[in-house]
Amino acid sequence: MKPPAFAYHAPRSMDEALDLLDQLGGDAKVLAGGQSLVPLLNMRLVAPAALVDIRHLAALDELTVTDGAVQVGARVTHRRLEQDADAAAALPLLGDTLRLVAHPVIRNRGTSVGSVVHADPAAELPAVVALLDAELEIRSTAGTRTVAGTDVFEGPLESALRPGELATAVRFPVRPPRTGDAVEELARRHGDYALAGVIARVTLDDDARVASARAAFFGVGPLPAVVALDALVGQPADALATDDAVAAARDALDPDDDIHATAAYRRHLAGVLLERALGRAAVHARTDLEVPA
Repeated sequence: MKPPAFAYHAPRSMDEALDLLDQLGGDAKVLAGGQSLVPLLNMRLVAPAALVDIRHLAALDELTVTDGAVQVGARVTHRRLEQDADAAAALPLLGDTLRLVAHPVIRNRGTSVGSVVHADPAAELPAVVALLDAELEIRSTAGTRTVAGTDVFEGPLESALRPGELATAVRFPVRPPRTGDAVEELARRHGDYALAGVIARVTLDDDARVASARAAFFGVGPLPAVVALDALVGQPADALATDDAVAAARDALDPDDDIHATAAYRRHLAGVLLERALGRAAVHARTDLEVPA
């Protein structure tokens, strides 16, 4: 199908873009990579009166890594972030997760900030934002505001972004010392949305025992679900007993039935994937403990 008619704007400056979005309000959609928006337009599931293309806004193409954060501008593609050596060193989870997003040809166009504000509960990056309490930077003619972690997501395909606003960047905190992350998902085919997925984080103390552990699930509810895994605290990293943590996580999830899987299957699968992710995250954390930065 072809998209419905719309006005097309390609502002040359941030001020021009913000003025346009302020004037157009809810009648406009921002076009970055188009990973999700273009298919929705072509299927006529959305019909905005105008598109505001941000490809000329060079300031949004910045990817910076500092001691504290990996900051990803709104024009940075998944593929660029996935392959950035500095980002990989600061937060290996980003590359590990992005390699599960669709296929390389899609990651060449899709943007990471776009994926976050699209707020698909089955997508991987919203779970990363929720787990790490990453920050979404939003600008408008009224100024700049920052939304943290799970507050970014208000419902399925509904983020904290309001009409007239532009999401300009997302800031992921770098991995703390003695910390390991791991992502696991199961999809019917590589590149499809996962039937269920989980990202686990384990932080150890100086004696290689778990100081904290938590996980973020995707594809098993209307929002990314972050679960604290307190049952693991104090356990040795090389001999985790995960049964209680997995049971608590399953109880906290609220998946729905759909044409691909029952709620019961998704809940069971989420627990299986969590057990795998915890094992890998603990190994990564132990490696970090043995080889200080």
